[in-house]
Amino acid sequence: MIEKLIVLEEVDPVVFYGVNNANMQLIKALYPKLRIVARGNVIKVLGDEEEMCAFAENVVKLEKYAAEHNALKEEVIIDIVKGDIPPEEQNGNIIVFGAGGKPIIPRSENQLKLVETFATHDLVFAIGPAGSGKTYTAIALAVRALKNKEKKKIILCRPAVEAGEKLGFLPGDMKDKIDPYLQPLYDALQDMLPAAKLKEYMELNVIQIAPLAFMRGRTLNDAVVILDEAQNTTTQQIKMFLTRMGMNTKMIVTGDITQIDLPSTQRSGLVQALRILRGVKGIGVVELNKKDIVRHKLVTRIVEAYEKEGGDKGTS
Repeated sequence: MIEKLIVLEEVDPVVFYGVNNANMQLIKALYPKLRIVARGNVIKVLGDEEEMCAFAENVVKLEKYAAEHNALKEEVIIDIVKGDIPPEEQNGNIIVFGAGGKPIIPRSENQLKLVETFATHDLVFAIGPAGSGKTYTAIALAVRALKNKEKKKIILCRPAVEAGEKLGFLPGDMKDKIDPYLQPLYDALQDMLPAAKLKEYMELNVIQIAPLAFMRGRTLNDAVVILDEAQNTTTQQIKMFLTRMGMNTKMIVTGDITQIDLPSTQRSGLVQALRILRGVKGIGVVELNKKDIVRHKLVTRIVEAYEKEGGDKGTS
């Protein structure tokens, strides 16, 4: 008998082992001739060399499946061990599988257009009202690029501008002070990545979330970079951001030009950038509208009511 150690590097062990270790119990039952012990992200196996090689090969396949789908079901384990190919989701528009294995797909025609434009352009402007899915879709595209190893980093930023109210001096260190501005970005990431993997990525700076001001002086290579709420940037800020683009980098700029929270004396950098850059080769513009709103049905009615009234300030 020989011993072999297998390290799970691509997947959260909690996802791989299953609830109450149900997946590991099934795997052990499918390999009764092997002694298998799992601790943390390390699987120790003892037994016949030929049997162990087959086991290790299938663990690699299972890990790859679990990392891609953020889930591992018993029927998938049985299919892979038997040498069958697990059935794939029928919808060909899946961007990425979210936490718990939920497929994240474009939910409107313009969201699908955003996905297609991102594939063919290095810089994309996604403009639309609150709830139209522009930020969520953008982050899903970034997560897919990271998981497919097309990019090495995701960098998300927002201008730190209060939406119509003064927050004053927030307590805590720098992270505590800026987190309230960036919470919508955390919310989307938590929908798409297991908690342990998200924490690991953030600790290793694979995923970085920061206010726009922190971008000055940087050159951003091998990354998907997203600027959210860009309608609240000044002319100088958005120009500074756009000129951070480095090699093998893609940028997505999202915003809603009807919800500008800047002082009335300042012009929105997003409005000016759209005017100047529209039509430039390599830059795509996707305009979403109230038909793309995927929040509660009342959000669409609220947007329509404000449009009729002529009021253009709101929440995002």
